Amino acid sequence: MKGSKYGTHRVIKNKGDLPQPAEKIDNSMEIYDNEILIDVKTLNIDSASFTQIKKEAEGDKEKIAEIMQRIVKNRGKHHNPVTGSGGMLVGVVEEIGEDIADDIDLEVGDEIATLVSLSLTPLVIDEILEIREDTDQVDIKGKAILFESGIYAKLPDDMSRNLALAILDVAGAPAQTAKLVNPGDSVLIIGAGGKSGTLCLHEAQKRAGISGEVIALEYSEEGCERVRKLGLADKIIQGDATKPTEVLTKIEEATDGELVDLTINCVNIPNTELSCVLATKDSGKVYFFSMATSFTAAALGAEGVGKDTEMVIGNGYTKNHAEIALQVVRENKDIKELFEKIYL
Repeated sequence: MKGSKYGTHRVIKNKGDLPQPAEKIDNSMEIYDNEILIDVKTLNIDSASFTQIKKEAEGDKEKIAEIMQRIVKNRGKHHNPVTGSGGMLVGVVEEIGEDIADDIDLEVGDEIATLVSLSLTPLVIDEILEIREDTDQVDIKGKAILFESGIYAKLPDDMSRNLALAILDVAGAPAQTAKLVNPGDSVLIIGAGGKSGTLCLHEAQKRAGISGEVIALEYSEEGCERVRKLGLADKIIQGDATKPTEVLTKIEEATDGELVDLTINCVNIPNTELSCVLATKDSGKVYFFSMATSFTAAALGAEGVGKDTEMVIGNGYTKNHAEIALQVVRENKDIKELFEKIYL
């Protein structure tokens, strides 16, 4: 019983779709010969998704659990219908399909993080054990399926499960930053005080070098102070990224009117697209990592203000992204210490 390597055999509603855009998928846990069964320990819900769920539940943990269970019941996966995003998980390999067992570097009992979205992962939640609202992590009893095409990472030995999960959840952000930043670039990171923003600051500073400049924009004073203590930005600006003209004024002041070569958006709320576009030079680049981004708003907004910026969609995967992200906390002891306080 061999299925499609991309999981299309599990699509129930919207036949012909891939599992991610499909309205509903089959989450029965009898595996096909080219699938992997995972005993799930922890879900790391996408930040934009979890922010929306918490707002809908008005912070009530029982309601958060009910919403999560409802999503999985209705869709066979944790695919938030409002944000369109999912997250990822950590679990233990329980069974490997015989068709792929000899072709992968996994054995039953290995603890892994899936590096594909929960929005395409067949999932069953038997019980929600703990909800950690401040870190977007939820401990559960449950099962999940990884397709043949699904990517994963074995958990490292030199950090805790929760810390590794937190880092791997946003692995695409620092890895894409490493690819996009050139020596001497001026780089603006919006949402710099958050998890993905912090990792991006490290990579941006490292890649731009002494001739470059890294500017951090953060909404809260607490986030600004966190960036200040880490020493990862040349300039720190407190501002609201949903107010593009205010952001433009502040970036013009910070750059003597030059604007920046590259803007990286790491926020978890909507309506920040135009701030990124306005802050970036003509012929510059904007990398939208946030799943709260409306690419329609970004494209039409850039057209409306006459900005010739190259806009990069936040692909959560880039080659070696897991290794790059984990290496950040190995290189930067201050980030590791900060994250350990938050995620342990």
